[in-house]
Amino acid sequence: MSESAGLQFVSPYAFEAMQKVDVVRLAALSDPELRLLLPCLVRMALCAPADQSQSWAQDKKLILRLLSGVEAVNSIVALLSVDFHALEQDARKEQQLRHKAGGSNGESILVSQLQHGLTLEFEHSDPLRRLRLALSELLAIMNKVADSNGEWFLKSSELFESPVYLEEVADVLCILQAELPSLLPIIDVAEALLHVRNGDWFLCLLVANVPDSFNEVCRGLIKNGERQDEESMGGRRRTEALRQLCQMNPSQALNIRAMVVEECHLPGLGVALTLDYKPDTADDAVSPLVSYVSGLLLGTNGKVRTWFSMFIRNGQQRESSSVLWQMRRQLLLELVAILPRSRSTHEPNDSVEDAESSSGYSGLREEHVVKASALLRLYCALMGIAGLRPTDEEAEQLLQLMTSRPPATPAGVRFVSLSFCKLLAFPTLVSTPEQEQLMVMWLSWMIKEEEYFESAAGVAASFGEMLLLVAMYFHSNQLSAIIELVCSTLGMKIAIKPSSLSKMKTIFTQEIFTEQVVTAHAVRVAVTNNLSANITGFLPIHCIYQLLRSRAFTKHKVSIKDWIYRQLCETSTPLHTQLLPLIDVYINSILTPASKANPEATNQPITEQEILTVYQGSTGGRAVRSRYSITTQLLILYYILSYEEALLSNTKQLALMQRKPKSYSAILMDQIPIKYLITQAQGLQQELGGLHSALLRLLATNYPHLCMVEDWVCEEEVTGTLPLLRRMLLTSNTSRYSQTQLHDAFQKVPSSGPRLMRMLDHLTLLSAGDLIPYAEALTGSMGLLLGPSVPRRIPQTLNKLWMVLNTVMPRRLWVMTVNALQPSVKMLRQQRYIQNDLMVDPLIVLRCDQRVYRCPPLMDIVLHMLNGYLLASKAYLNSHLKETADFDRQSQTISNLGLGQAGQPDTPEVTREELKNALLAAQDSAAVQILLEVCLPTSEVQTGPLGPDGGLLSDLREVQCLICCLLHQMFIADPNIAKLVHFQGYPQALLPLTVAGIPSIHICLDFIPELLAQPQLEKQIFAIQLLSHLCTQYALPKSLSVARLAVSVMATLLTVLTRAKRFSFFMPTLPCLVAFCQAFPPLYDDVATLLVQVGQVCASDVSTKTRDIDPLITRLQYLKVKPQEVVPGGDKSKLSLPQRAAEELGGADPDVQLCYRIEATFMDIISTSQHGL
Repeated sequence: MSESAGLQFVSPYAFEAMQKVDVVRLAALSDPELRLLLPCLVRMALCAPADQSQSWAQDKKLILRLLSGVEAVNSIVALLSVDFHALEQDARKEQQLRHKAGGSNGESILVSQLQHGLTLEFEHSDPLRRLRLALSELLAIMNKVADSNGEWFLKSSELFESPVYLEEVADVLCILQAELPSLLPIIDVAEALLHVRNGDWFLCLLVANVPDSFNEVCRGLIKNGERQDEESMGGRRRTEALRQLCQMNPSQALNIRAMVVEECHLPGLGVALTLDYKPDTADDAVSPLVSYVSGLLLGTNGKVRTWFSMFIRNGQQRESSSVLWQMRRQLLLELVAILPRSRSTHEPNDSVEDAESSSGYSGLREEHVVKASALLRLYCALMGIAGLRPTDEEAEQLLQLMTSRPPATPAGVRFVSLSFCKLLAFPTLVSTPEQEQLMVMWLSWMIKEEEYFESAAGVAASFGEMLLLVAMYFHSNQLSAIIELVCSTLGMKIAIKPSSLSKMKTIFTQEIFTEQVVTAHAVRVAVTNNLSANITGFLPIHCIYQLLRSRAFTKHKVSIKDWIYRQLCETSTPLHTQLLPLIDVYINSILTPASKANPEATNQPITEQEILTVYQGSTGGRAVRSRYSITTQLLILYYILSYEEALLSNTKQLALMQRKPKSYSAILMDQIPIKYLITQAQGLQQELGGLHSALLRLLATNYPHLCMVEDWVCEEEVTGTLPLLRRMLLTSNTSRYSQTQLHDAFQKVPSSGPRLMRMLDHLTLLSAGDLIPYAEALTGSMGLLLGPSVPRRIPQTLNKLWMVLNTVMPRRLWVMTVNALQPSVKMLRQQRYIQNDLMVDPLIVLRCDQRVYRCPPLMDIVLHMLNGYLLASKAYLNSHLKETADFDRQSQTISNLGLGQAGQPDTPEVTREELKNALLAAQDSAAVQILLEVCLPTSEVQTGPLGPDGGLLSDLREVQCLICCLLHQMFIADPNIAKLVHFQGYPQALLPLTVAGIPSIHICLDFIPELLAQPQLEKQIFAIQLLSHLCTQYALPKSLSVARLAVSVMATLLTVLTRAKRFSFFMPTLPCLVAFCQAFPPLYDDVATLLVQVGQVCASDVSTKTRDIDPLITRLQYLKVKPQEVVPGGDKSKLSLPQRAAEELGGADPDVQLCYRIEATFMDIISTSQHGL
């Protein structure tokens, strides 16, 4: 709106005076300034005020005195004397008329036919007609704006354009809006004024006379504005009007700018207001323009970012007078203002090498570094996000700034990192050979000064690591990784084409950082002290990781083992995310050579002595603590377990290359407190990230005996709320009793029972870590508790303490316990077992003192160890097979080639696997058989007063329950064990116990048909006896079908067995038919038929004898047909007669005995079917 350039606008001083109604300030205004505010002041003086206070009365007098000397007041008073109610009615009638006429400017109610032009009519008219003329013209413009549907137009109006009458028209306009606010809403009037010449001047006067409407008018203009104001005349006029309003009220400029961003309209206005904004206090750090534009482009609001980016892209096509070019010019001035004085020329200084150490080559001043970093990020956002194309001058000055040398401060380190990433993101800034030389010199300076910057600035992450990392990425051609690194450092997502990095790649790989220089430099970089996730940025660990991935160390024969070990020792929580990938890639570089041509090109593993140093003093309770953090110990443990797993998984490849890296010894593994470390890691899961879960995965594979479910459940009991409350009873952190006192109390058992019990009760209050020093005293005295007069509570408490210790030191505890429970035979020398002995032969655990089998608390410990060592043996044999199989196979292949036996099948691996499985099956089944044998009552129990079962509350019954629980777990874990054990068989007396005590024994129903098909008569008998108990326990449809099969098998065997075998088979199996019929009554007919058939066969064999057996067959037939008549009235006395007859009359004749057994079976079936057991 350049047409209003010569007009006087309301000053900020005058507007503030109007806002606050400061009469003193108003009195100080000049006549031209006061003239603009007369409509409001006259109304203020004439209208009845709402404020009736004395102070306002005084102010009103001052206003009247102020107005008394102004001539124009009279015309305004005349305007206020008009009947505005009638004027409003006429105006509304005219609006209706125009609405009916379709908006055409025809007949007017407000204004009759004009004799002259609008200006002359206005000059010669009375106040009422002036009001009518202005109102008619204003309504016409407002109606046209409403009908334009957003299309811009400029209304030519003689009334608003004549410079002579502008002030009088402004007075009329202000009076009309103030007196007719419902007819002329101020927002609509403001929109209409944008479409006439001098509209911004009229708008400022209107708002100045109604100062409370400032925010309302501005918000309305912004809401109705264009998304891109620079693209249209209407947008530019609207921006200029709002800009003038904000110049009139500069205190609200930032609020108006916030409205612009909120609505995403008029981006040029936001920039213009920022350019106009002059803060009260100069901020040397970052200018308002840089802060504002950076906030738009780098903020989290994607809608705002897209809106402003479009403004930048479109604005580049306009002439240099646009707001965008003003913004660019201001940014360039700010950039030049902070450039070092020695950079005033654009040519690089040839004497840089001589001037580097002198202070004459000033570089950036310290107070300008933060501002320079903000400018760099802003230009990155403008170029990368908004698509700004820099001019030659901008590119030259940017390069000068980027290659300047900041002071050695944290902000200086940040500036260098940003400059370096900007060079990578926009390599087109370097276009001439002189600029390229300047860049190379600056990069060389970075390499030289990196260590000084890191030490002087006191930061752990310097730009040296970033240089190394980028160099490694260039060498390995990982351009996408460089782009990701640049974007993360700059803090914005920029589209960088990989092809644009070709020039930088050439400079890096050929001139600055050759691969050999990279590896030699990286190994000399100091490790990061107390490395944790709290240290951000690019660290030496990132560089080493990339070099390990690219195999640069092995390629150039640079040892990196010591650096990695030192870095692992300098770690703390929270765990840095790069540590686990570093260990994984390091292990890979140890086992896998860099190339097939050079199989020896591998890194060295960490030595056993270095590993032991980390764990010294980490298992001794509170008294001794390791100087290494728990993070270091867990990382070394992760390294060892991952190394062993990788070694086993790569055995085939290693065998083909004739390489066999050394595995860590079992002695080393025994000295590492694995379970204690895992327990500590469990409480630090949040700080350790994924380390805890990774360790659990490795343990489940390599050390399954440390991951038993029972142990986790026990740990919950040990570390739960109740134990915590019990430990609160402790008056001090240490125990009141020493290991020697505890040992002496054990030696004097049972006389020292109460004293020993007090000690053990106190030990139960200690934590697992504090209990470790007492482990040897507790386990070494277990054999002393097997005496008959030892109170039961002592071994029970010892069992609890043992389980607590098992949560932190299971492997060492198990070995100590096995050695302590060996039989105390004086003539035999006790052997001291080690961990490896027990993994090779887990059954050593059961070669303990026989009295342990009748001491339930100690038997519980033995069963726990047995289960653990069976799992450990499986893992041990699997790893042993993998370690040796591929090398043996490789050597056999070579020997076969040498002997010319190419046609032989390659079977050793299959055979070894089968042998291993057979050995494990034999181990498991032997353990089960021994445990089942333990369940049998001894001769003392059988002859005791409680009978052969020893009573329901006996030690034997408790041991049987513990054993059945373990067998149940073993059968669930591997059903083949159950099959193997039952194919082997065990005493028939244990069947009631196993069927009732082992819930998972129902799986035997799956293989009983196969067991019945075995040729051995003993297995068939055992199968039928087992099935009889299963049918009673599990009366299922499947059990019925298997029982029917068993009856059919018995009928078949009757026809093929000899006389002797028939007696051996049917005597123990006929009683099983009673259980079949009791569980499944539908089997009665088949069973009765079988019994009759067996009886007929036996009767025929004894028919030649003197004793007549025919009445027996007759009775059997009668029993089969009418069983209900056999026992009338429930008299059971007759049922025992056949048995007595068998004993008296049968003698030694097997067939006669079998005949009476058949009759007794018949009677039992009938009895159980009618009366139940």
